Amino acid sequence: MTSILIVDDAAFARRMLRKILQLDGYEILEASNGKEGLEMIRNHTPDCVLTDILMPDVDGFAFLEILQTEGITVPTIIISADIQDATRERGLELGAVGFLNKPINESEVRQAVRQACDVRE
Repeated sequence: MTSILIVDDAAFARRMLRKILQLDGYEILEASNGKEGLEMIRNHTPDCVLTDILMPDVDGFAFLEILQTEGITVPTIIISADIQDATRERGLELGAVGFLNKPINESEVRQAVRQACDVRE
């Protein structure tokens, strides 16, 4: 089963994403910040990651930087309320395969995850 890791400090955001993705048959893992997300990746090897940017401890950008430093290649999609082009560009430069804005759009999330998982397979 394809597993998706959701990294977001907002429990509501994680719950909404979990509901959408579980309907599509994905196994869902969750972390409330980048530090927990890194631990989950090291222990569970998800097929795709959805991450917020603004989080305590390790934010989304630092999370992506650590993945690069450690040579961990997992398709990662940023989901953020920050709509600035510079934010999007920085995330993509750090290796994200996609960038979606909050509030989330169900069909955009499903499409982005399907594309990210196809990249992995």
